[in-house]
Amino acid sequence: MQHRSFLVAWITVFYVCSSASLAESQDDPQQAPGWRKHTINDRSPFEGAGAADFNDDGLIDVFSGDSWYEAPTWKRHKVRTVLPGRNPKYHDDFADLPIDVNGDGYIDIVTCAYFSGRVAWVEHPGDPTQQWKEHTVDLPGPMETGRLVDLNSDGQPDFLPNTVRLVTWYEFSRNDGDVKWQEHNLGEGGAGHGVGAGDINRDGRTDIITVTGWYEQPDDANESWPFHEEFDISRAGILIIGRDFDHDGDTDIVWGIGHDYGLYWLQQSTDVDGQRVWTRSAIDESFSQVHSLHLADLDGDSEPEVVTGKRVYAHEVEPGATEASCIYSYHFDPKGDSWVKRVIYEGKPAANAPPEAAQRSALDDFEPGTAGTGLQMDFQDMDADGDIDIVCPGKTGLYWFENLRIAGQQ
Repeated sequence: MQHRSFLVAWITVFYVCSSASLAESQDDPQQAPGWRKHTINDRSPFEGAGAADFNDDGLIDVFSGDSWYEAPTWKRHKVRTVLPGRNPKYHDDFADLPIDVNGDGYIDIVTCAYFSGRVAWVEHPGDPTQQWKEHTVDLPGPMETGRLVDLNSDGQPDFLPNTVRLVTWYEFSRNDGDVKWQEHNLGEGGAGHGVGAGDINRDGRTDIITVTGWYEQPDDANESWPFHEEFDISRAGILIIGRDFDHDGDTDIVWGIGHDYGLYWLQQSTDVDGQRVWTRSAIDESFSQVHSLHLADLDGDSEPEVVTGKRVYAHEVEPGATEASCIYSYHFDPKGDSWVKRVIYEGKPAANAPPEAAQRSALDDFEPGTAGTGLQMDFQDMDADGDIDIVCPGKTGLYWFENLRIAGQQ
């Protein structure tokens, strides 16, 4: 064990040094100060990515679509087949979420898809270079993407998909390798483009947020969840995030518009009768296709920021589709009563985009090396230097952004 610890430490030092050396020759003028972009696969078309140690060498690898990429060289291992969707510009893989599903000590992948309408988990075979086996969990219908969230506070992450025709979640549990996914179908109320989570009424239980209201989690998560139809934020990105952003003691909501411009928030308050009131305000309306939203503490102040940006060609025909890609973080400043925006990356417009949307292709239209948020980013300390980095997939490639927050690097 002592020998293994020394070996992992040595490999980590090698990884950090070799990554820094590689990055020095790959600095991108479009990235913001404090960040350095690394290319994993600039031809990858998949829009989900998960970061974890898949080969047990102490380094963080990346799984995206049909392959995982081995750190630090990002050697590609194609381990499954992912088919194009009915629209061949999309692939039927809308999330790649790392978790040890069956408890065998190896990291598996939970996934979902729009065209096949399936929820599944992809089993690590022990030797990660061999083919991985996919296990279907359910077929609830088309899904934009999904997230792992511990909804019932049992210490195990559950799966919350954006199933556009209904609102449902899958309770995950296992016992001696026996994996169980129990569906909790909450109904069609609020179903649509966008889903999220947060403790809306501050009762200590995580509620589910939809585009027209929220489902209140009861004392027993197996019982009926009352639906409160209180707002309209249609065509939202995923997740819709519930959190007390302004630190006034109640839960607010942040979401992006998935197929138009804008990042917004609903500020919660109460009226003179004690009734809940939602006040809608813009955070940033400068970019479109705001599909993927996450919370992550990028600056190390123990207060997570909202991280989002542009999903390149969510659809090729919609507002702002050919405009520059971007990745930003936001935090609310209670003293200034305003949102503070920080740039992580800003690309260039699709100069080569044909006028007809049907003829457009992300890898051809945008400049090589263009990064976006895809449908699901991941946040890990990729280089073991003590801060959180970002893995960004999308139709224009797979990248990771090295956080240079640690003193002496900025």
